[in-house]
Amino acid sequence: MIMLWGRDVDRAATGAVLDRARTGHSAVLVVRGDPGIGKSSLLDDAAAGAAGMTVLRCAGVETEAEVPFASLHQLLAPALASSSQLPDVQAAALRGALGLGPAAGGDQLLVGAAVLTLLAELAEERPVLCLVDDAQWLDGSSAQALRFVARRLQAESVAMLFAARDEFAPEGLPEHRLAGLDPETADALLRRIRPDLPPRIRMRLVRDSAGNPLALRELPRGAPPFVPALLPRRIQEAFAARIDRLPPDGRAMLLIAAASPDEGLGVVLRAAELLGVAPSGLGAAEEAGLVTVAAGRIAFTHPLLRAAAYQQTTFDRRLAVHRTLAQTLPADDDRRAWHLAAAATGPDEEAALALERAAERALGRKGYPAAAAALQRSAELTAAPGERTRRLVAAAVAANDAGQPDLTRRFLASCDPVDDDPVLTARVCELRARLAFDEGSAASAHDLLVAGASALAPVDRRAAGLLLVDAARNAWQLSDPPRVREAARRLDDLGLRPSDGLGPAVAAVTAAARLLLEGPAAGVPAMRALTSTRTGPPNLRLNAAFVAGLVGDFEAGRAISQGVADESRAEGSIGWLPLAHVTLAASELYLGRFRDAVATAAEGLRLATDTGQPNRAGYLEGILAWIAAVSGSTDRCAELAARCHDRYAGNHIANGLAWAEWALALLDLGQGRQAEASDRLEAALAGPVRHQIQAVYSAPDQVEAAVRIGAFDRAEAACARFADWAAAARLDWADAVAHRCHALLEPSWPDASRHFEAAVALGGHPWEAARTHLAYGERLRRERRKTEARAQLRTAAEVFDRLGAVPWAERARAELRASGFQLAVSPPASAGAALSPQELQIVRLVAAGLTNREIGAQLFLSPKTISYHLYRAFPKLGVASRTQLARLDLSG
Repeated sequence: MIMLWGRDVDRAATGAVLDRARTGHSAVLVVRGDPGIGKSSLLDDAAAGAAGMTVLRCAGVETEAEVPFASLHQLLAPALASSSQLPDVQAAALRGALGLGPAAGGDQLLVGAAVLTLLAELAEERPVLCLVDDAQWLDGSSAQALRFVARRLQAESVAMLFAARDEFAPEGLPEHRLAGLDPETADALLRRIRPDLPPRIRMRLVRDSAGNPLALRELPRGAPPFVPALLPRRIQEAFAARIDRLPPDGRAMLLIAAASPDEGLGVVLRAAELLGVAPSGLGAAEEAGLVTVAAGRIAFTHPLLRAAAYQQTTFDRRLAVHRTLAQTLPADDDRRAWHLAAAATGPDEEAALALERAAERALGRKGYPAAAAALQRSAELTAAPGERTRRLVAAAVAANDAGQPDLTRRFLASCDPVDDDPVLTARVCELRARLAFDEGSAASAHDLLVAGASALAPVDRRAAGLLLVDAARNAWQLSDPPRVREAARRLDDLGLRPSDGLGPAVAAVTAAARLLLEGPAAGVPAMRALTSTRTGPPNLRLNAAFVAGLVGDFEAGRAISQGVADESRAEGSIGWLPLAHVTLAASELYLGRFRDAVATAAEGLRLATDTGQPNRAGYLEGILAWIAAVSGSTDRCAELAARCHDRYAGNHIANGLAWAEWALALLDLGQGRQAEASDRLEAALAGPVRHQIQAVYSAPDQVEAAVRIGAFDRAEAACARFADWAAAARLDWADAVAHRCHALLEPSWPDASRHFEAAVALGGHPWEAARTHLAYGERLRRERRKTEARAQLRTAAEVFDRLGAVPWAERARAELRASGFQLAVSPPASAGAALSPQELQIVRLVAAGLTNREIGAQLFLSPKTISYHLYRAFPKLGVASRTQLARLDLSG
């Protein structure tokens, strides 16, 4: 193929993607380059070489970027018959998104999960190749779904090739840059195309084209010399010159086709009839090689041709074409609304209302980017200031839901004052609060939420209460007691009733204020009653799970979070999953279920990335850093802690920063750097972290580190801090840890022994219990009670082994050796220790009796990927079938 001269390296890159799919794996590649550089031709070449594969193809169209899931519909059209095989919630979401069924609930990314499953099902028959051309013009909803799929492909026999200009954001997908042809190849190509060109002209074209194949083909048709910076425009001018050579009906038909990229041949011909344009003009354009007509559709041979056909004509003709196209489409067609808007020359309520209704349909399909664009244009066409502002605020809400903060900010800045409308005022305050929080100003976010609640209180007390609960949560994360107290006071002033359903959330804010201002004895008992919440909206239940963490009831926190996660998966509400994973992973960590916590946090981190929730990602990174510290993984701990710290340093979110600091201190402590650990914890407590629960839960680490370096004042302060909280919490595990702290501080052996014995008798979660056995064994050895010490140290070493706490197990063994006893390294008690977090998660679900399809639906992976992970996991576990998993210990 002429257009692929000099593309051996590039063809090898795309060929490797196809080869992986043919060998049972999946692969993705984004081919990037300038207009005309040959991206589409490279995709054509891949399609031609896809023998034995199912080829699905779509192309973004600039004028279709406002139609939700338009490109995805184009890609999947040949495969939609297989959608009936999807899990019900995925099938409903996909059909609703594509307009093939009623709008379904769930999040936009559930559509991505459905696409992933559908492609995997197709690949069961033969490998699948997905070609996405002009990805920079994908509608936002399709782009988000396809990126979701591309990031999660593993072992489905699916290849994905994106062709895009530089404005397309690949978001972590592998890329291949398509450069211009080298001068020798460009010259040879030009000789083939135009053998009649004089050498001097040919050399100049080769030089100035920078090896762009489309420029080499089109510009010699009569374009004057040009410079590379203007290359796309000059290519378009070359196309315009070819269009000018068509008869009038041919030019008119091209204009209609350019203005209606997705309407199909029938609509174009009806519009042509209304405009008095002879259909023979389309044949003239096809004979000139400007378009192809097949399967009821008109396709331009290059996107720049479409632009040339549209832009070279006069303004009044374009308006006439759009008005006519609008007449050919039904009232509930989104494209009709956009044609009306394109035909408007000033305020136009008919077009504005049509766009608003199109936005409502887009929101029903979770097409937030499309809804934002429609509402923005609707506002531009609105004459009445109040109505214009209402539509702009709605556009800002949709843009925010689409993860487009810059657009959200711009829409809000364009709003007229809304002081006379409390609902709009509150909505604007809430949106500006979200922006402020993401920009690093949680204090401003709190103040904006309070202002919104004040405006809303006279007309909707419950909605005002929800804003104040969010404001209090911001203030808590900031470790700002006065602001928490203010939110609590305002909530009390609202006079909420039980029927408002905010009782537990309000009680939590009140208790949090007392905890910060009066101490554990005042706040913890009031919070404990809130951990029984098991029903209600996800945000209120997760608030209860967070409160459970504050009072040390980790079993309740785990049960609540797991319930929300299970429900969110069943309903397809992916957006709630990252927050559910934060509270679930934290509960599992505190319970000493480290492998569970890693699996939960790792999945949550993937979902936070997919859903654009960087703040949730930071907490999960902090949790993973903490567990890496326990395991002695120095580099991984440092990397994760740095990422966590960087997310929160700018906005001063103390609750997030606390995880990073605690993880690094625990790493120091486990590796024998007691002074560094003590100094790090002391420095953290000098800042806002002192108000966070991590300041309590890290206190035993500070006691141990400080005692070892003789900083008894620090140790006593930390011991008192934990003991005060434990006395209010009244939990056995907390009392056991308090006894250990007192024992470490006791110079008198009888008193220390009494505390250690009490701690051992109370037991506790594995991590803390092992720490107690280790500290007790170390003290017994120093007191020359070697036989008694060995029993404690052996227990500690065995538990640390099971937890994967390598440096702590080594420390226990070192103490055993010093006591005259050698303990061999024992194999992990849990078979799951040999598995990766994702493998462990999958194997447990298999052991629970779930099928690969059911597991895939839960984890947003394809059934084929589930099979792949099982293939890797079974040899590690020494099993050959699913039924054998039931006899294994897969505990966390």
